[in-house]
Amino acid sequence: MGDLSTTVKKRARISRKRILRWLKPGIGVKRWLLLFMIGLLCFAFFISLEIHARNAIPMGNLPFRLQNSVWLRIVICIIGLALSVYGFLRFYQALIRPFIKPGTMVLDTLSSYKKKDKGPRVVAIGGGTGLSTLLRGLKQYSHNLTAVVTVADDGGSSGQLRQSLGILPPGDIRNCLIALSNDEELLTQVFQYRFGERAGVNGHSLGNLFISALADITGSFEEAVAESGRVLAIRGRVLPSTLLDVNLVAEIESKDTQQVVNVTGESRIALTEGKIKRLWIEPSNPLPYPPAVQAILNANLIVIGPGSLYTSILPNLLVPGLAEAINSSKAMKFFICNVANEHGETDGYRCIDHIKVIEQHLENIHFDVIICNNNFDPKLPKGVEWVLPDAELEEQYSIYYASLADKDVPWRHSNQKLAEVVMDLLEAKTGPLNKT
Repeated sequence: MGDLSTTVKKRARISRKRILRWLKPGIGVKRWLLLFMIGLLCFAFFISLEIHARNAIPMGNLPFRLQNSVWLRIVICIIGLALSVYGFLRFYQALIRPFIKPGTMVLDTLSSYKKKDKGPRVVAIGGGTGLSTLLRGLKQYSHNLTAVVTVADDGGSSGQLRQSLGILPPGDIRNCLIALSNDEELLTQVFQYRFGERAGVNGHSLGNLFISALADITGSFEEAVAESGRVLAIRGRVLPSTLLDVNLVAEIESKDTQQVVNVTGESRIALTEGKIKRLWIEPSNPLPYPPAVQAILNANLIVIGPGSLYTSILPNLLVPGLAEAINSSKAMKFFICNVANEHGETDGYRCIDHIKVIEQHLENIHFDVIICNNNFDPKLPKGVEWVLPDAELEEQYSIYYASLADKDVPWRHSNQKLAEVVMDLLEAKTGPLNKT
């Protein structure tokens, strides 16, 4: 009994301390809270006057004629309401103003937040620049986003950290975290900052080093990603497709000799001249990351692409369990075809070639809509070619064409155009999912 009493007293002290913290100088809320309370007291005084006047009961030393004055009661009522409403609004604004962007209305921000909070559950699968572009657009429509990212990258900073520290490559995951950040300004720029070779850290980005450090501190790569998301205040989740250290292996046919060779490593595949005939991962049977599978099964929409076909998209789909989850999910399934082909991977590919490659590696996969770009006006740099549509694709699939190219970087998607098309198609197919 003594222990229970001590616990109750301890909790009471903690509660008092928490309440008293509101009286701390400089936080800018006490004045408005006081004004609100004065308003409530005035309104309570009005109620008391009204009751005494109606029942003809004297109220202390207040002259009965003054107490019975209708105008006095009206003035006190108006003052009480005005002070309490104004005090409450200013107190509320003082509380949430630090979380509102300058120049925006509180009501608009709250309305937008609630709408996005009830937005559709979207799972985007891929990696590289394409996936982060898509996420950057989709976060304007929903907070319920999940990015499932490949962990087969072995080049650049990610590859070096993977080899030296034995962690999963953080590069693509870092890009997705930044794309989902609530405020892509100074902090995200710092996260993307890449040290020069002379800095003694081999040209690593700060974000990659940060995730690597957290993985060492927490002892868990997935926990490091989650904590990084909290630091960047992301809307949504970024999940690896698997926690196993996997490598890509491609069967490539030489253009000149028709000789077939096996090339291991994501970075080497794109640099090897020839046509990719087949792709697989080693080990061949990695366990999928359970939260990624769960997100796919619970999704309203699954979006595959855009991104490097062989080194960003397929590495996710080749993880056993993920493809099965996609096929089992009742979600709508969209495939977004790239705007331009990628040298070393998809030279000369048309829209239908991308679909055939996925079907070659994954049986029974079905797409409800295939989204393709139809704006080929901007001139592309030398060596870059458009991914063109064809009649065969239209005969076999439900295709949606739209102008999706970014005006500044025409060989990539515009995040705004792409997200708008995706959400419009989802609403057209399933009806409105945003219930405000």
